[in-house]
Amino acid sequence: MIFSRALHRELASAAGATFTVLFSVCITWTLIAILGRAAGGRVASGDVVALIAFQSLNYLPTVLILTSFISVLVVVTRTYRDSEMVVWFASGQSLLAWIRPVLLFGIPLVLLVGALSLFVAPWAKMKSTEYIQRFEKREDLKRVAPGQFRESSSADRVFFVEGSANGSTVVQNVFVNSLNGANNSVVVAKEGVIEADGKGGQYLVLKNGRRYQGVPGQADYQSMEFERYSMRVATQVPVLGTDVPLDAQPLAMLLAVDNQYTRSELLSRISSPIVCLLLVLLAIPLGFVNPRAGSSANLILALLIFFTYNNLVKMAEASVKQQKIDFGMAWWPLHLIVALIVLGLFAWRLNVNHRYHPLVIINAWKRRRLLRKSPELAGVESR
Repeated sequence: MIFSRALHRELASAAGATFTVLFSVCITWTLIAILGRAAGGRVASGDVVALIAFQSLNYLPTVLILTSFISVLVVVTRTYRDSEMVVWFASGQSLLAWIRPVLLFGIPLVLLVGALSLFVAPWAKMKSTEYIQRFEKREDLKRVAPGQFRESSSADRVFFVEGSANGSTVVQNVFVNSLNGANNSVVVAKEGVIEADGKGGQYLVLKNGRRYQGVPGQADYQSMEFERYSMRVATQVPVLGTDVPLDAQPLAMLLAVDNQYTRSELLSRISSPIVCLLLVLLAIPLGFVNPRAGSSANLILALLIFFTYNNLVKMAEASVKQQKIDFGMAWWPLHLIVALIVLGLFAWRLNVNHRYHPLVIINAWKRRRLLRKSPELAGVESR
């Protein structure tokens, strides 16, 4: 009981530190990417905070999987490095006794990863897509930020406004460069506003301006002044949610529609909690380290195992999407192989007579260290 409480406290402390570092890296990476998109005019500046929050929810399953794996590995490695595991084995305890307290720590994380992967992350992806589509389907003039050139959604006009008034409906000092085939026209006005015609069409109404059309210096060049000038900027009201990506679809839709794309996405979602559970168990026998050596090698090995495992899962998903493997034969073989590796490592660690067993290595190292200090004591120790 005391061992379990102490182990849970240490695991929670290691998990908190690991999660803080990993999540901070993800937030920083997301912040840089979304701010770059906002500066480029691909997302609204007012949606930056919401998009960062939604993107963070997408990263959470992966962050939690890596957090649980590294936390257990770090704690087990520390017990070997501080020779606590030697005392544990000498008291008649087995490495199998670590499974129950580690599972008590890991099962809530596995359930949380499953909930995030199956329900929360797709919802966050859908909300993020809605925010982006809402901005992309806004009227061309409303997408323009004061002091910046912006291209229209149809890529045939370039807008520039100096300032705005009354929110984003009325803009001042408007510049519009339109390209219609070989004809090029430039319109400048003191004021512009979006008006609807009631039939799904939308017009940009410019007031008190000038229109230039043609190539300067040629005979067909035209210049005219106007008090009111209208140009069509949208022919129908945009519909949101019609092009939602597959990874943003709810679980019910994936189960209702049976094709290789939905099955591939379903495989991706159900693999996350399985990967989390197997890596937590794998960290127990994998945490052995020679007390003379550092623990950095174990962390590097853990990262290699994590990324290799994830890449193999992605390969299985791609095989299902390309119809090379059926879903029923794709979701379990890889996890079964990893489970057998976990069982094999436990069997190897429990074989105390093996020359490469951790306890044999630690005892041999202690005998060599004692021999260097006092050969007489080492002889008594050996007898």
